[in-house]
Amino acid sequence: MAKIGFIGLGNMGGPMARNLVKAGHALKVFDLSAQAVAGLVEAGAEKAATAADAAKGVEFVVTMLPAGEHVRSVYLGEGGLIAAADKGTVFIDSSTIDVPSARDVIAAAERAGMSMLDAPVSGGVGGAEAGTLTFMVGGKEEAFARAKPIIEKMGKNIFHAGAAGNGQVAKVCNNMILGISMIAVSEAFALGEKLGLDAQKLFDISSTASGQCWSMTSYCPVPGPVPTSPANRDYKPGFTAGMMLKDLRLAQDASKTARVPTPLGAQAAQIYALMEASGHDAIDFSGVIKLIKGQI
Repeated sequence: MAKIGFIGLGNMGGPMARNLVKAGHALKVFDLSAQAVAGLVEAGAEKAATAADAAKGVEFVVTMLPAGEHVRSVYLGEGGLIAAADKGTVFIDSSTIDVPSARDVIAAAERAGMSMLDAPVSGGVGGAEAGTLTFMVGGKEEAFARAKPIIEKMGKNIFHAGAAGNGQVAKVCNNMILGISMIAVSEAFALGEKLGLDAQKLFDISSTASGQCWSMTSYCPVPGPVPTSPANRDYKPGFTAGMMLKDLRLAQDASKTARVPTPLGAQAAQIYALMEASGHDAIDFSGVIKLIKGQI
């Protein structure tokens, strides 16, 4: 049993923390939402008075925060997690943030005698609840080896992507592919429908031909072919359009930093920005087909 501080109990962090409690670990939890904290306390966790308090007297600290500015604020400075934690603590930041922030905070942790990993996830709320998330982890091998038994209680596929920040690099590259491919699949179904091709027929053909991809076979954006797709639940979000837009913007920031042109990624970001401007950023990201078909 490990002693773990967990900060950030939202749609993703809450289920992740619950899985650690179920695995028998002792958790101290903190979130700005009293209701979220109460739910974890009821599940068996201990309430921390502050984020810094959650980092005291534990072996590991897991954070799931909205953006790089929040990660910097929570970790750095006199009242931050790095200052509060015992020497040798391993920090696991599962937030999806910009690469420079991840690398800067990890460097600060290591200067203070801590170990830290950037470990963003893929798999949505369903994956967090089921403990089947994919973790893309950046940081030193030794830190990864220590943290892996903890991460394995929250995820199914655990990958060490290399040096500090590489977890974030893997996440933005993966989700840029996802955002682009969902648009391509949505355009194909919209075109097929307009020209009189049944959606199921198009799925049967493309899912076994060269158009096959995850956006087609696992997350098909039209009702019918894939029963578990959000398209069959009125696009109720597991991963919102707003979250996809955040990841696509992070990918664009990374492309500018690396001076690598990603024109399709840029176009995808613009399309999801239109969804946000239309007030539909809270539907599932697969709902981009509604925009393409002119329904929003």
